[in-house]
Amino acid sequence: MIAIGCDHGGLDLKKQLVEHLEKKGYEIKDFGTYTSDSCDYPVYAKKVAQSIIDGESELGILICGTGIGMSMAANKVSGIRAAVCSDCFSAEKTREHNNANILCMGARVLGNELAFRIADTFLETKFSEDERHKRRISMIED
Repeated sequence: MIAIGCDHGGLDLKKQLVEHLEKKGYEIKDFGTYTSDSCDYPVYAKKVAQSIIDGESELGILICGTGIGMSMAANKVSGIRAAVCSDCFSAEKTREHNNANILCMGARVLGNELAFRIADTFLETKFSEDERHKRRISMIED
């Protein structure tokens, strides 16, 4: 299960990304927002993060205007490693090296096709399990 959430700035991209991911066979849990009315992004960041902590979802995707606010809010939840990515290389390495569990993207920064490729890369990349990466993640969490 992939948890997804956005604020009003990420609504259009979220809708299209959900459609893209469902076509690829992913099961999606959409935590909102569902309207273009102005809203507070931390609400949705926390819902997606909690879904991962509770084991309901394996990974998450958060979308706001830049991805920055969502990442800051999600990273306040213990056990969450959220990364803002604007390219596929960063999405691959944050999964491989940091075992990131939430991808954050900016709808005002990325075009839809690039956002789809970044999300695909993030979801398809596995953690390397290298001891040096495990050690570094442990240092982040302590």
